[in-house]
Amino acid sequence: MSETKGKPPGKPAVPPATNADEPGRLEFDDRGNVTWEWSDDDALQADDTFGAAERLRALVDPKLDVLEEPEPNAIKHNPKGLKKGYDPYDSGALGKERWKKKKNLRELSKWIELKRKMDGKKKDGE
Repeated sequence: MSETKGKPPGKPAVPPATNADEPGRLEFDDRGNVTWEWSDDDALQADDTFGAAERLRALVDPKLDVLEEPEPNAIKHNPKGLKKGYDPYDSGALGKERWKKKKNLRELSKWIELKRKMDGKKKDGE
């Protein structure tokens, strides 16, 4: 058996902090997990609201911008959706131009009843 089996891998090299202005650096704990070690600045070490604000301010990069995301409800047009079937990766608005007009079933039942009455009168009249 190999002697390295079951032993945790060695800790990767951590670059030392290059500036005193840096808010902290990456460290590795005894299990090999990466953690953030804050610098010894009193403002960053404070356990109050001011300290939390300073830590957030230290982590925000001023070069980054927040871009507006497109609306998630924007539905693209999918003309092939009715022909090829459902595809969860290519779904969207179905390409049917016009749907069938709904039938008024009350009007239909009145028309059928009237037709039966007319057929009944014709039989009686003959």
